[in-house]
Amino acid sequence: MEASVMTAIQRCHWANVSPEMQAYHDQEWGKPIYTDQALFERLCMETYQAGLSWATVLHKRQAFHRVFHDYQLVAVAAMTSDEITAALQNPAIIRNRRKLEATVSNARAFLKVSVAYHGFANYFWPAVGDYPIKHVVTVQHAAPTQTPLSAKLAKDLKQRGFKFVGPVSMYAFMQSVGAVNDHEMTCAWRSS
Repeated sequence: MEASVMTAIQRCHWANVSPEMQAYHDQEWGKPIYTDQALFERLCMETYQAGLSWATVLHKRQAFHRVFHDYQLVAVAAMTSDEITAALQNPAIIRNRRKLEATVSNARAFLKVSVAYHGFANYFWPAVGDYPIKHVVTVQHAAPTQTPLSAKLAKDLKQRGFKFVGPVSMYAFMQSVGAVNDHEMTCAWRSS
């Protein structure tokens, strides 16, 4: 009788730290997103991550959904400072006033861009070249943390009133929403 051999799924190394990170990697990271609500959520997640680990943000994701009305833009843009103060009492989220206030401020800026371009995706995707950029990423040759394109995007968003949108967070946003495919060369999701 022949022994069966199970082949382990090859993922990007960063994804192997927890089942939650594996699920995010396998189901979401690097897949192109075109809806405003999903783009806004990912932008917010990158805001929350500043100075923290991605695992921390993922762990608190559902609580953020509850606090920020499932990222319904109009509802988030209408949030008051009293609601932010109340949210700061919630231990299930990242309790940083500046980040929470940036979420509301960014919702307002996001809506303006969305109206001007008939959808944020119509602004974002042409700004990053319309198609995913593929880098050669290996364990030895890591993906960049920022690029001239992410710096240009960050500068433009800041001029439009966005907060917590530096070149590093915008590069991570670009990876998250599929504008950049930085799956490692050995990763099964590299070509998906």
